[in-house]
Parts: sequence; structure tokens; C-alpha cells
Amino acid sequence: MRKLSDDYKTALVTGAGSGLGRQLAQDLLSEGVAVAGLDRRPEGLQSLAAEANGVFAWAQADVTDPANLTAGVSDLERRLGPIDLVIACAGIGHETSVVTNERGDVPAIVQVNLIGVWNSINAVVQGMIERKKGHVVAISSLASYRGMPRMFGYCASKAGVNSLMDGLRVELGSFGVHATTICPGWIRTPMVEKNPMPMPGLMEVHQASETILWAIRKKKRYYAFPRSLVWRLRILRMLPRSWQDAVVRKWTKA
Repeated sequence: MRKLSDDYKTALVTGAGSGLGRQLAQDLLSEGVAVAGLDRRPEGLQSLAAEANGVFAWAQADVTDPANLTAGVSDLERRLGPIDLVIACAGIGHETSVVTNERGDVPAIVQVNLIGVWNSINAVVQGMIERKKGHVVAISSLASYRGMPRMFGYCASKAGVNSLMDGLRVELGSFGVHATTICPGWIRTPMVEKNPMPMPGLMEVHQASETILWAIRKKKRYYAFPRSLVWRLRILRMLPRSWQDAVVRKWTKA
């Protein structure tokens, strides 16, 4: 099987300091890809650099701050060379509800999960277009399939990512740049540790990373997993809205 380093020399991973982003960075390094890691907190990046078995450089940057992000990416490209794979993985999620006092900060979720994805891609995509080579990947979620009670802010942000990537994919294809939308289900990361909702099909982070890198290797346009949960949601979306709402109410105990 071809290694990812056969196709990609340098990858940019946002949210590389913890969770799925960290696992993706580690797995890319194991395949011989040089990794440029970004996170708004330096501690995780520092520990990853100490453990890295490969070429790794990092910069502290916030994906919601375009100027700060662009400066960080420029610094990393000077150190490692042009980015030819970007995985926009930085994300946040917490309960949002109009019934309880846990209303959360919906604008903040959208800023990180949607605007942050655009900022991350925008920081490198012009160079890819000029070189007529590259691959942009956004980590969306099965939560994008429909709004869920107590999760509507997160669901809305991920649905926006899907639409963003659908449009980008068509435009970028004319320039030899690939685009992939990844929609995983529940992954055991620090972000879901306090989640009170049922989490069917919960995956370990190394399993999710392995699947995502397989989809990148295959240059999938869109990939959702695990399959059992994907089919449940696809069937759900075929139902009338009133039926969907009844099923979701039962699933989530809303």
C-alpha cells in the first residue's frame, strides 16, 4: 500500500495539540509526512514535538483569527516548505439548549467549527491553486445530517462545513486540487467526556484517524462513518419531518 508520503510532503493539521488532531498528526508522521501543527494552546504541541518520530514543527495560532493564523502558517511553510495537505480539524462542541440554562455560545461554536475551517483552508489554498496540486480536508460530523436537541449549535456549524466544502470542491477541481469532507460519528476525545447524550457507535480516536487517513489516501470527495450509524441517519432524513422529530425525541430522550 502506498504511504501518504508518496503523495504529500507536508501536511498542516489544525487542532493538533489534542484529541483527533493530535492522533492524525502522529499517524501522518508515522507515514513519513512532515507535519505542521497548529493549536491555540501551546502545551499539547510542545509535548507532541517532544514525542514526534519524524519532521514536526508547530505554531500557536487561533483559527478564528485570520491574521494570527496566516502568520503561523507562513512561519511553518518557511520552515517545512509548501503545504500540500491541510486537515482542518480544530473544533469545539458543547450543549446548547433553549429550554435549560445550558444555552452555550452558538456564535463561538460557529466561529471555530465553520469560520475556522474556512480560515485554515484559505491560509494555504492559493498556493495550491498556483502549484496546481494539493488536498484540502475538513473534519465535519454526522451531526451535520440534521439538527439535534441540545446540540443545534454544533449541528448547524457542521452542516455549514459540508456546504462550504461542496462549493470549494467544484471550484478547486479545475485546478488539480482535491477536497474531502469527512463526517465521523462519536469519537472518544476530551470534547465528549462530559456529553450526557447517548453515543452509539463510539469509536476510539486511533480507529477514527486510521479511517480518515484511508479516505484521504483514496481522495474521497465525501466520507462518512461508521456505516451503521450513517444508514440510520440517511433513512431518518427520508421520513416526513414530523416522523423525524418523533424518532429524534426518542433517541435523545428530549
